[in-house]
Amino acid sequence: DEPSEWEKTELDQAQVEQRIKEYNSQINSNLFMSLNKDGSYAGFIKVQLKLVRPVAVPATNRGPSLQAGRPQPQGVKRRTSFYLPKGTVKHLHILSHTRASEVIDALLRKFTVIDNPRKFALFERSEKDEQVYLRKLGDDEQPLRLRLLAGPSEKVLSFILKENETGEVNWDAFTLPELHNFLLILQREEEEHLRLLRHRYACCRQKMQEAL
Repeated sequence: DEPSEWEKTELDQAQVEQRIKEYNSQINSNLFMSLNKDGSYAGFIKVQLKLVRPVAVPATNRGPSLQAGRPQPQGVKRRTSFYLPKGTVKHLHILSHTRASEVIDALLRKFTVIDNPRKFALFERSEKDEQVYLRKLGDDEQPLRLRLLAGPSEKVLSFILKENETGEVNWDAFTLPELHNFLLILQREEEEHLRLLRHRYACCRQKMQEAL
């Protein structure tokens, strides 16, 4: 989870200009970076989407690999869920001050996903000494700055959008129908647990009565 040394590097304006020239000389496409008059710079980042769960879109829209969506209860905005194909990649043109949270928002808009952005997180992937490392970017980190510092190599740095697995459930990120379903599941689990406990103690009571 700790940033690399190059991620902590601070550049002055002359160094930024030199880095951009070096970056553009190393790429084999037209996805160049450009320096703006105000000192900021613009360029492209490539993000691979590795989502395990389906995403939700408005029911009027259709996405790739569309799965049959279930109608929502009356009065609830209609949604359709679909799985994004494996290996889905998107190029985004962003600015040097664009934050990771804004990149997530832009990706969701590109695919008309209406899930809460807090369900997702942007990760950086790097390879070193035949090991693969993943680090979740903070909301305020700047992906294009990281791209410039790392250079164009995908092995040195690439970006991945994944589910935001924090270890703690962020209930505010779910819709009311989803929360209602969770409550029903918990209620059924509780009822089943109580049934097993009652059965266990009933068996114990019967054996004690037989012994008496």
